[in-house]
Parts: sequence; structure tokens; C-alpha cells
Amino acid sequence: MKYARIVNIFAKQAGITLDNALSFFYSSSTYELISEGVADMHCRSDEYLADELMIEYKEKASNPSK
Repeated sequence: MKYARIVNIFAKQAGITLDNALSFFYSSSTYELISEGVADMHCRSDEYLADELMIEYKEKASNPSK
């Protein structure tokens, strides 16, 4: 359920479809950190994690080769 909430918030922030948001989420560094329990990322708020995704999304949009 947590992933669904994060993806929903992120989709609204980025102005993209839920499908695109979900696809980005599962290929993101943020997801990797959450799923591996690094720095207790899974304990952070949904909004914080959506913000982290947004930062990563903007970085990839401005530098698509990464």
C-alpha cells in the first residue's frame, strides 16, 4: 500500500499518468533504497519519498543520458 500512495502523490506532482509514475518508480534509485531498507527510507513519510522521486525525475529529465 505504501508504494501505491507514493506513486499517486508523485504522479500528481509530476503531472504524469499513474502508469508512467509507476514505471518510473520501479526503475528509480529511490525505489531501490526503499526496498533495500537503506537509511530507513521505508520509514519516511509518503510525501518525503514522493519529493525524492520528483527530484530524481527532474534530474533525469534534465540529463536523459543517466
